[in-house]
Amino acid sequence: MANDMLPPQRIGFVGLGNMGAPMARCLAAAGYRLSVADAIPAAVERFRAGTACEAPASLAELGATCRAIITMLPDGHAVKKVLLGEQGVVAGIPASAVPGSAVTAAREVILIDMTSASPVGTRELAAELALKGITLLDAPVSGGVGRAVEGKLAIMAGGQPEALSRCRPLLEKMGQVFATGGSGSGHAMKALNNFLSAVALAAAGEAVLAGERFGLDPGLMIRIFNASTGRNTATEHKYPKFILPRTFDSGFALGLMAKDLRLALELARDSGTPADILGTCVDLWGSAEQRMGGRADNTDIVRYLESRAAPAQSPGHSPERAGARGSQDG
Repeated sequence: MANDMLPPQRIGFVGLGNMGAPMARCLAAAGYRLSVADAIPAAVERFRAGTACEAPASLAELGATCRAIITMLPDGHAVKKVLLGEQGVVAGIPASAVPGSAVTAAREVILIDMTSASPVGTRELAAELALKGITLLDAPVSGGVGRAVEGKLAIMAGGQPEALSRCRPLLEKMGQVFATGGSGSGHAMKALNNFLSAVALAAAGEAVLAGERFGLDPGLMIRIFNASTGRNTATEHKYPKFILPRTFDSGFALGLMAKDLRLALELARDSGTPADILGTCVDLWGSAEQRMGGRADNTDIVRYLESRAAPAQSPGHSPERAGARGSQDG
């Protein structure tokens, strides 16, 4: 069974958003036969217009015909509905695809959740599916839309080692695979990665805004950061590509980043870990989500910080001197 996930196996792919669509195209380009679905019919039609694939009438039909089924959805709640709903994917998986049947070796289906979801929820879902004889891998990704297009994502994969070994040829068509451990460990790793990414972006936003209001040039600041110890993913990639040009279109939603931060905080609390910086970050991104809307780009956190800045001071104004006058007047 070592090579049973090689092309041209039929693979199901549910979720054709900013990340899901290019990931699925990588599989099609590698020779896999795709069966696709999305909650938005127009997303399926856009995908079909440029990529050879099938679009079954229901999720159950997709489950009945695919060797592996990938979900790339907004959150774990959507994943559970897609998999376990009345006409969901699992409803269509035939008995012959479940371990213990006479033809299991030739047909066993593996579910691969590439969504950013709750590590705790994933363990619960994997246990529930295991009672039905179905294997779930969690394999969230990092790298953004650009690396999804190139098939160069970082894929953090948790779950049964044997199942991951079988699916590795499939996953490697979308990026570099890192085995993280047991069920839920991939989702834990993704939440913690996005915590660091969110901190870097918010910190860079505050630093650049403070420097700009002092009189420093933002572009020069970014170049100096990238030649210095302040270098990070925000200064190297997000600022030059999406923030300095004021396009704010990285393709990853602010609301999804806020969700991932809440997942990281859930993980920290569940493990009894200090979360002072993480808690502050959750509050900041939550406030930005309320103000900017969840569908805003994650780089719009900079615009949120700008909106909170005090009015520009007149030339020659000295906060220290103003504070002294205030003290005297009081």
